[in-house]
Amino acid sequence: MRYLILLAAAASLAACQQAAEEPAESAPEPAAAEPAAEPAPTSGDALAAALDAQADEAKARYGARHPRETIEFFEIEPGMTVVEALPGGGWYTKILLPYLGSDGTLVGANYAHSIWPLFGFFDQEFIDGMATWTTDFPVEAEEWRGADSASLAAFEFGSMPDDMAGTADRVLLVRAMHNLNRFEGDGGYMTSAIQDTYNVLKPGGIVGVVQHQAPDDKPDEWADGSRGYLKKDALIEKMTAAGFEFVGESAVNENPNDQPGDDGMVWRLPPTYFGTGEDPEMKAAVDAIGESNRMTLKFRKP
Repeated sequence: MRYLILLAAAASLAACQQAAEEPAESAPEPAAAEPAAEPAPTSGDALAAALDAQADEAKARYGARHPRETIEFFEIEPGMTVVEALPGGGWYTKILLPYLGSDGTLVGANYAHSIWPLFGFFDQEFIDGMATWTTDFPVEAEEWRGADSASLAAFEFGSMPDDMAGTADRVLLVRAMHNLNRFEGDGGYMTSAIQDTYNVLKPGGIVGVVQHQAPDDKPDEWADGSRGYLKKDALIEKMTAAGFEFVGESAVNENPNDQPGDDGMVWRLPPTYFGTGEDPEMKAAVDAIGESNRMTLKFRKP
């Protein structure tokens, strides 16, 4: 507008043959644009970073274990409290600690101490060592934590502390339920583990199950867990009978090449190679099968 006023004034002065017109004022320089804010990191970014940070040995199993797809299916997010059953050497723990971040908590849940002698092949030193697992695990897993990793805690199934009730957002039961079922008759281990799972979750919390899946045509006795396999329908029935809602399943960890025979055990397959490791032809045959066929099931506490 100011430019138009000056232009009109200049034309009037020229018509009157007065002094030369005054030059129009220059337009003000535009203010410098604010630098664009960096987009906030997403959970997908955090998960990608956690997966990328793992050792090459762990990454070599991504094609069989599908950790990204599995974690996303179970709706695990940074900042959550997650209970991981039977964390063992920490394959999933090492992913979850940085992914959950400093606002999250990772709680290890081990088998009850009384289950270990039932296996029949653990020596007394190992069994005695399991007696202090709930205090040992957070100390050992501390070595896997980075600066912005989740905090750590632990308990045994059947002995969950009262103050943990209703604190967890997610419970992961990854390849952990066959032994619970195998020894159910010796001490109600499956029943107590499922009950603790229910009790530790907040209302609306999710249970993620990844478990070696028995073929439907096998007898129920074959699929009691002693071979590593459980039947999907039987497992869903146990979980829903305990009060969980069955939400759905994913095919991400299925492997139709795994068709165990009557004498077949899950440990014949990689990475264990039980009974095949000394025979190159047998090892090549199970390598062609790959890791076990696994159901991936999602349940919710109402």
